[in-house]
Amino acid sequence: MKNIKWLSLLVLFLAVFVLIFSSRNFLENDSCGCDLPSVDENGEYDSSNEKALWLNQSVDYQFAELEPSSEALALSSGLVLGANTDGRWIEVDLSDQKLYAHNGNNIDYEFLISSGKWAPTPTGEFRIWVKLKYTKMEGGKKENNTYYYLPNVPYVQYFYQGYGIHGAYWHNNFGQPMSHGCINMAIPDAEKLFYWTSPVLSQDKWVVYPSKDNPGTRVVIHD
Repeated sequence: MKNIKWLSLLVLFLAVFVLIFSSRNFLENDSCGCDLPSVDENGEYDSSNEKALWLNQSVDYQFAELEPSSEALALSSGLVLGANTDGRWIEVDLSDQKLYAHNGNNIDYEFLISSGKWAPTPTGEFRIWVKLKYTKMEGGKKENNTYYYLPNVPYVQYFYQGYGIHGAYWHNNFGQPMSHGCINMAIPDAEKLFYWTSPVLSQDKWVVYPSKDNPGTRVVIHD
């Protein structure tokens, strides 16, 4: 009986050790999220960045500062003039890799996305806590070929710590998990969503944080 008891304790100890080791190894070798913006991030396009890397590989990165589409201009103007955004919220369905932009009982937009492959996308209910027209993202590990250095990532909306919804120029495989935990979107789709959500960002601004009068849109993510 004593032998069975000691054997059970040994198995339990080994299981706890493996769990701790695996978690530590994951945190050391994988970068979760998109990389938190720096405290002095201004959201402006940085023309000095000429290289981009994704999974240790060079990316064909040749787009100039993006000009807003007519739809984005219309969305931005409508919100600045006081359109009601109380009924707007974002649903991300990880099982079918889609994002739904709800507006009351209607769905204004439905987009394909790419969620976490090298790290999981968090599930739950969140709020957009900052919006930036552009930001630099860097993370992953060169040793296991997950390193990325991505300047001027467009239309970024952070909803939880370093996790955000943003445009992606380094792949076109939307509908399949492809990120380190963030929600990747085609750039035209990310632009529409960027100007559809709150906090409202006017065309002459590059970054905005929510406030009591300009709250962040609710984001619900589920499997």
